[in-house]
Amino acid sequence: MSTIKHTLIAMVENKPGVLNRVASLFRRRGFNIESIAVGQSETPNISRMTIVVDGTNTSVEQVRKQLDKLIETVKVTDITSDNIVSRELALVKVKATSATRSEIIQIVDIFRANIVDVSSDSLTVEVTGDEEKLSSLFNLLSRFGIKEMCRTGRIAMTRGNITETKPRVPKQSEKSEE
Repeated sequence: MSTIKHTLIAMVENKPGVLNRVASLFRRRGFNIESIAVGQSETPNISRMTIVVDGTNTSVEQVRKQLDKLIETVKVTDITSDNIVSRELALVKVKATSATRSEIIQIVDIFRANIVDVSSDSLTVEVTGDEEKLSSLFNLLSRFGIKEMCRTGRIAMTRGNITETKPRVPKQSEKSEE
């Protein structure tokens, strides 16, 4: 069986310790989380986690079911095979001299990225897009020297009017402790 990147969306209660419980569940089952992005959702007191993990369909489905059993979890959906919109944000600090600055600016413009900070020896670039776009920009900027880089990881949702990941908020009595 081959492994693929799976994108899971977990709607969870916005409480202290929930992120730790979710990450621990993956750790205990031997999964490496490639990226995890967490933020508030459209529902009050509910956070949306976008988790990207490599695994077989069977193993990821098993961990998805276990994640769904956590008391703070409202709903978990594997959107890997769905029609999705996904983006990632990155900040990249690139070495820049007076001789290379204009070339870096041209590359940044081609990728519709923004220069958010300028210093005497570097430019900091903000870029948003899919993973391929970010990787292509990094490859072009690497010849100038990347001093520092940070990426948010993938955030994703299904396209159109599909409301599959929208949670229903359960009563505490509907969930049982692991």
